[in-house]
Amino acid sequence: MTRLSAITPSGHAHLGNHLGAIRRWAREGSAGDLYFVSDLHAMTVSYNPSRLRVLSRELLAVLLAAGIKPDRVFVQSDLVRELGALSWVLECTCSFGEAARMTQFKQRADGQGTVRLGLLTYPVLMAADILLQGATEVPVGQDQTQHVELARSLARRFNTTFGEVFVVPRAVMAPTAARVMDLSDPTRKMSKSTQDNAGVVFLLDEPDLVRRKLMRAVTDNENRLEYRPTTQPGLANLLEILAACVGRSPIEMADEYSSYGELKEAVAEAVVEELAPLRASTLELLDDPAGLDAIRVAGAERARERGQHVLESALRMAGLSG
Repeated sequence: MTRLSAITPSGHAHLGNHLGAIRRWAREGSAGDLYFVSDLHAMTVSYNPSRLRVLSRELLAVLLAAGIKPDRVFVQSDLVRELGALSWVLECTCSFGEAARMTQFKQRADGQGTVRLGLLTYPVLMAADILLQGATEVPVGQDQTQHVELARSLARRFNTTFGEVFVVPRAVMAPTAARVMDLSDPTRKMSKSTQDNAGVVFLLDEPDLVRRKLMRAVTDNENRLEYRPTTQPGLANLLEILAACVGRSPIEMADEYSSYGELKEAVAEAVVEELAPLRASTLELLDDPAGLDAIRVAGAERARERGQHVLESALRMAGLSG
């Protein structure tokens, strides 16, 4: 069994990425699991090329620093030739209607004067990511299940039309994990691409900055220390962050503090302690560019080897080689 997961370098990795996915990947991942930095996916909206390169390297370092083994990690664009070839084959297997009815495309394109074609074809690239690596399972949230269904449809259609080449993957719901909200606006999720960084704890923030952000977190005027996500979302967010860091329940944690200030101090120290080893290891990897490059090159080679037979078979069956 091969599970494939990705994270997009649309911004600096933050606390929500760590508690919600990266930490779990490192702790619970099995030998067949694969993880990649999906930098090609970051090109579907306006972006800065230099910043994209920096963020991709940084995110690769974060995955490794978290404890994910190097032989399970690669960067998507290092396979751009292989993915480009397979994406074209799959685009010629996909209909316009299938791509255009993807919910994320419709939501993001709604009301936009200019929409990049890549936003429309991105689900086909995602299918190429999945099928090239022979993934059997793709852990996703509810918003991505439609894309995995497209990958399944394209795999079955190609196999039926041209011959058996692709493993037909299935979507599996990612395990429930910490859902970290923005500290300035607890009604929205913490995001890598937010314009306001005041409510986002980035993994490489200095410890003092982490403390300041958490001490300034929005709560409410009720002065009632209970875990009530609906009526006290800011307080609930802090309790959930603390609970995720110490491995307890937020309801249980609420009984241990007598004031919002005391709770914020506890959350700040727990987050600083949680992130300290990850931050140190990430900076160490980034300070050794040759070593990080070597890991990246090896990861790309392994990813190519895994996908070589699939790509060659797909091209041959489609009438493009051999």
